[in-house]
Amino acid sequence: MAAGVHRWKRSSATPKPRRRRAAAADPRQAAPVFAALGDETRLFIVASLSASGPMSIVALTVGSGVTRQAVSKHLQVLLNAGLVRLQRAGRETRWELDRQPLDAARESLDRIASQWDEALGRLKAFVESG
Repeated sequence: MAAGVHRWKRSSATPKPRRRRAAAADPRQAAPVFAALGDETRLFIVASLSASGPMSIVALTVGSGVTRQAVSKHLQVLLNAGLVRLQRAGRETRWELDRQPLDAARESLDRIASQWDEALGRLKAFVESG
């Protein structure tokens, strides 16, 4: 072997990579949803679509306090996060809420809350036993 050249072998003691959990069980899958909902205007848009069903940009702009161009940019962020989808009917484009990513994010929060409840229960049992 030439000087300064090392051959690295994978040790049998090296742990094997963990199998990834199902995508729905991975809370990181919900991160884009939480990031998108972290903006007041986008949260307003999601609430409007949830209450009224599919809406045009013009309808979404009413009461939002921002321009149509700004609403359009916010809708693009929501689209990238999977929270909305487009419906085209002729020249009109309507935006519709996709509830599946919201449900997945809620399930992630429920799992985290359950884990905290279990950890607090173990802590309580430990404190009371000692």
